[in-house]
Amino acid sequence: MKAPLKTLVEISQLREELAACRAQGKKIALVPTMGNLHQGHLRLVEEAKRHADFIVASIFVNPLQFNPDEDYESYPRTLAEDQTKLASAGCDLLFTPSVEVVYPNGQENQTRVVVPGVSEGLCGQKRPGHFDGVATIVTKLFNFVQPDVACFGQKDYQQLSVIRKLVEDLSFAIKIIDVPTHRTPEGLALSSRNNYLTPEQLAKAPTLYATLKEAAKELAAGNTHFNELNHQARARLAEQGFAPEYVEIRNLDLSPASLTANTWVILIAARLGKTRLIDNLIVQRDSN
Repeated sequence: MKAPLKTLVEISQLREELAACRAQGKKIALVPTMGNLHQGHLRLVEEAKRHADFIVASIFVNPLQFNPDEDYESYPRTLAEDQTKLASAGCDLLFTPSVEVVYPNGQENQTRVVVPGVSEGLCGQKRPGHFDGVATIVTKLFNFVQPDVACFGQKDYQQLSVIRKLVEDLSFAIKIIDVPTHRTPEGLALSSRNNYLTPEQLAKAPTLYATLKEAAKELAAGNTHFNELNHQARARLAEQGFAPEYVEIRNLDLSPASLTANTWVILIAARLGKTRLIDNLIVQRDSN
């Protein structure tokens, strides 16, 4: 019988464990999560194993990245199931600190990390302060673990962009590895928030990805009327019962889409009932 996944809750314990790994010359990877794990998270662990010898996952539901009207208290916490899944995926160590351990002086007195530019607009506009909370906890986790590599999913494209800039600007010696979005057979991007969807909404949710693909087909074929494509996508979502927050075509660095670019990213956010869903798709202009 496989031993339970080693789980630590104190920073000092974590650092002691990782110091021993480094003394053995092991390369360390970090997979930060908020728990309630699905196959997309486990793909991050599997990818981390390709780049490192010792895999650390973290589970921390970070209050700094939730707005007052969001679901921090009700966010699903499934530690026992998560431990089993991580162990099966090949994770070596799980770090699950409390809020008091991460923010010992309280959240109000916590130094914040702000990443300008890429954190603005899109989800940054709809969720004020969200990316400051993300950047702050990621910076703290990087300091706790001091990994050689860290893996993040492409589904949260703006978050990935924020983290890449953070690493560059603060000169972290960490390689950021992005992992493609894991989807259901119908195309819905896996997310812990999918658990909030009713069966009827779950059947409708893949429309989000279908809308992305429709816009991507036009874009790849040479239709660079960006505003028109955005409007058409929003209208399609609204017709299907979504409340679209944004559909935007951007350059890969999240600057406004340019006619001279050959590759773009389409980003989308919409509510289905009370559940907020996000997705994106990278599109390359056809060479023909």
